[in-house]
Amino acid sequence: MRPGARLLVHASLGGTGLRAERLRDALTGALGPHGTVVVPAFTPENSTTSSAHLALVEGLGDTELRAFRDRMPPFDPATTPSQGMGAFAEAVRTSPGAARSAHPQTSFAALGGDAERLCSGHRLESHLGEDSPLGKLCWEGGQVLMINVGFSACTAFHLAEYRIPKPPLRMYECVVKVNHPGWRRGRQPGGEWTAYEDVALDDSDFAEIGGAFPDSRVRRGRVGGASALLFSIPDAVDHALEWMTENRR
Repeated sequence: MRPGARLLVHASLGGTGLRAERLRDALTGALGPHGTVVVPAFTPENSTTSSAHLALVEGLGDTELRAFRDRMPPFDPATTPSQGMGAFAEAVRTSPGAARSAHPQTSFAALGGDAERLCSGHRLESHLGEDSPLGKLCWEGGQVLMINVGFSACTAFHLAEYRIPKPPLRMYECVVKVNHPGWRRGRQPGGEWTAYEDVALDDSDFAEIGGAFPDSRVRRGRVGGASALLFSIPDAVDHALEWMTENRR
């Protein structure tokens, strides 16, 4: 890692012996005061359209479904925990001085010298596109560190989906706190439902895309007892764009 770098980290610490807080402190120390650690702080259950939400409501009748929807808490970037992102992501998100972007489904949290700027201006219609922290990280030459996870979890590949010609689009719907930057008038007490169109994200082939990523572009090593990969976000996006253009229909 380069001192002063902007580093997007995916980490699964179960069984590694690594503690989230110690890893956070080690990375921020290695990057120095001008470096920034970034993590996904996604909330996929805050939706009526995501697979995570659909799994929660599977088998519910119409009345139960309406009641479940009415109980869904609106997304608040200051307080809503991430879902399924792991202990390390939560350790970064809840650190004093951390910033978080405002997207109600695919927010990022960051800690370090450039945290506030990277997390600002995350547009509702850009889950993981150019107007997201991921887009900024790519344009500014950020790196990805993956600890104990494979390429199927490589968020950087999603940016390539925005760069393919005429990407497929779909509608999304989620509930946000009133006065959230993306809110529109809806029906939810304490929050507002908002619907928007964005790229139809698909990570089903990410493991295959990663398997074709040239070894010359990836540094492999270990963090504690866990395997780790380090690579450039621009390299990953360029590779994924080329692969998707040739292989996706």
